[in-house]
Amino acid sequence: MFPFRDHNPSSRTPYVTWALIAVNILVFASYHALFSDERALSNFFFNYGLVPAIAAPETFVTSMFLHGSFMHLVGNMLFLCVFGDNLEDTMGHVRYLLFFLASGLAAASAQFFSDPASTVPMVGASGAIAGVMGGYLLLYPKARVDVLIFIVVIIRVIPIPAWIVLGAWFGIQLVQGAAAPTAGGGVAYWAHAGGFVAGLLMTAPVWLRMGGTDYWKRTEGAPPHPQAKYRRVKTGIPTVRRHR
Repeated sequence: MFPFRDHNPSSRTPYVTWALIAVNILVFASYHALFSDERALSNFFFNYGLVPAIAAPETFVTSMFLHGSFMHLVGNMLFLCVFGDNLEDTMGHVRYLLFFLASGLAAASAQFFSDPASTVPMVGASGAIAGVMGGYLLLYPKARVDVLIFIVVIIRVIPIPAWIVLGAWFGIQLVQGAAAPTAGGGVAYWAHAGGFVAGLLMTAPVWLRMGGTDYWKRTEGAPPHPQAKYRRVKTGIPTVRRHR
């Protein structure tokens, strides 16, 4: 299940979201050549990623803008593009930027406290983006999100309420975080969970100013404006009928 767009258009240009995507791409491009040298890449991540056992203060920030692979970058930037513009629209450009950075710091702190003796570098913007997802869940729980469903070789696009998509994602982070060993590498599940919770908490004042539960009642959990509609485009792929 892979979300790739929502039906929640923003009313202002998401300059900060676009800038964050651009910065992450440019940073990745700056060290992409190191992927051909495993030792050099490991040293780079060790110096600029968050290594809990060392916990150099600056790496709580620098680790947010590093990615371990091209697909790691693409996945994170897609999630930021889908969910970030609406929070920026609601919070404003500067507050949203501070919110993003604070979510990333909270995520890094959660991963640090989950295993403070770890010598494995943590990299990625997913903790900060998890904060964006947590805020989105609070403000637009019933916004429709289009997800790609992969069932063997069958691919379907299905609109699903945000609370199901994001709630399921958060649940997976908790389950996987509890099941995964803290030693060794892998996905930083506790960073994801920590960023998500931080995003929820930091968005709560905005939600309360908008009316809290009364805001949900007025909008029925959906965005407070008409949701976007997308046309279905037919492809040239022929349909093969099944014969009995």
